[in-house]
Amino acid sequence: MASFRTLAEVLKRPMIRIALLVVLLVASGQFAGFTYVRPFLETVPVMPIETISLVLLAYGIGGFFGNFAGAFLAERNLKMAVGLAPLLIALSAAALLVFGASPITAAIAVTAWGFAFGAVPVGLQTWLVRAAPDQAESAGGLMVATFQVAIALGAIVGGLLVDHAGVATAFAYGGVATLLAALVAFLRGPEQAAE
Repeated sequence: MASFRTLAEVLKRPMIRIALLVVLLVASGQFAGFTYVRPFLETVPVMPIETISLVLLAYGIGGFFGNFAGAFLAERNLKMAVGLAPLLIALSAAALLVFGASPITAAIAVTAWGFAFGAVPVGLQTWLVRAAPDQAESAGGLMVATFQVAIALGAIVGGLLVDHAGVATAFAYGGVATLLAALVAFLRGPEQAAE
């Protein structure tokens, strides 16, 4: 069981703080934006509920396969794994904002978003364990806590944006947050060797 002192010691490691920043950005962007995909699909490409259900099923299937792809990539190039997943989420959000009026484009973007988000936890968890191999349990606990805070933050930000400026702004925040996560991962992310 990790003590608060142990958690504080793990937090002193620069690579842990960078990884947790990426977790915060990815999860807040994900939950600010994707939470509102159904109302977006109803109003922009004007999909019927049956089609939306199929698109969300495709999102889930994409996430399933993204999990395997994330593991495959994390074993070969961890920096790419933790950078490409949020980048694909950002590109998916941008595609919805720019080309989302097309039902086919919207369906492809949502499926790609699912694939990308499925890959996220594998790469991030691997990064944190490599950054603190002697304190993997504490690093994992910090990731879970950060993820939960980010979910709440994303829900609050997304809700405020939707209430005051519409669904597109929540997608825009999600895209910007995940793009920033990708940039941090590529610029300051993990090296191939254990850190």
